[in-house]
Amino acid sequence: MHRVVALVRPGQSTFELACAAQVFGIERPGLATRYAFGVCAERPGPIPTRAGYDMLVTDGLDALGRADTVVVPGWLPVEEPPSSEVVEALRRTHSRGARVVSICSGAFALAHAGLLDGRRAATHWALADELAARFPGVQVDPDVLYVDHGDVATSAGAGAGIDLCMHLVRSDQGARYAAHVARTMVMPPHREGGQLQYSAPPHPEQIDGTLAPLLEWVTERLGEPVTVESMAAYEGVSARTLARRFADQLGTSPGQWLLAQRVATAQDLLESSDLPLDAVARRVGLSSATNLRRRFLAVLGTTPGAYRRAFRARSR
Repeated sequence: MHRVVALVRPGQSTFELACAAQVFGIERPGLATRYAFGVCAERPGPIPTRAGYDMLVTDGLDALGRADTVVVPGWLPVEEPPSSEVVEALRRTHSRGARVVSICSGAFALAHAGLLDGRRAATHWALADELAARFPGVQVDPDVLYVDHGDVATSAGAGAGIDLCMHLVRSDQGARYAAHVARTMVMPPHREGGQLQYSAPPHPEQIDGTLAPLLEWVTERLGEPVTVESMAAYEGVSARTLARRFADQLGTSPGQWLLAQRVATAQDLLESSDLPLDAVARRVGLSSATNLRRRFLAVLGTTPGAYRRAFRARSR
């Protein structure tokens, strides 16, 4: 059982805490429970939240010593540094080999502890300049949804905390397990694009129609020669209009989204079956093992064979 502990503080953001709790703290029917989730605070007791109510936290900083992953779900106001006790607890936690994760403004707490020195890191786009100015040794990336170094991981704005938590589940347990978790949360296992698409003012035009029926239609036909043109024809729009709708609603292009679905389905087949690579490629619409290898390298940075060896062995 992998123990996840969230370190909260007075003025806690309930949504950022809920990102971690929803991913790691829920028992799901039909899925083995592989995480235990808890919450701690520097000073246990009633902790005020930004939602207008207090929550009772009974564990102190010693709970970090029992954690495999520690999550800092926001740190507001960012002008207020963590105490020396919190800094030392985070350093000890990291030194003994636990994974330390921040959501949104939580990156400031990790930066104060020196865990981001010389590393890329993410935080909310509106805080990126301040994080970079206050911690010049941190390589702040204002666009990405999250950055994962294995031992330390940071996410962008609050919603990106779910993206990071889902990524960690996928890394820990494999794509199939993560996909099951994502389905129960009614969300995609992986979200395309960066966060800068959200930093601009809202688009003045209304999104004219939802893509949900099209996405469902495509996922049921991944083994067929579905193209951007056939997707546009199904919607009854031009390829250009379809591209605009994908950019508005999903922050990616139809072609990129389609490739991501094919690769994700291939991941599941590689984990859950002994099908030859050619058969996997045909089932997900990538035509051949050669094309499957090329796409895997481009999207995941590894080969189908290496992925299967890693995750089939882990699941067994």
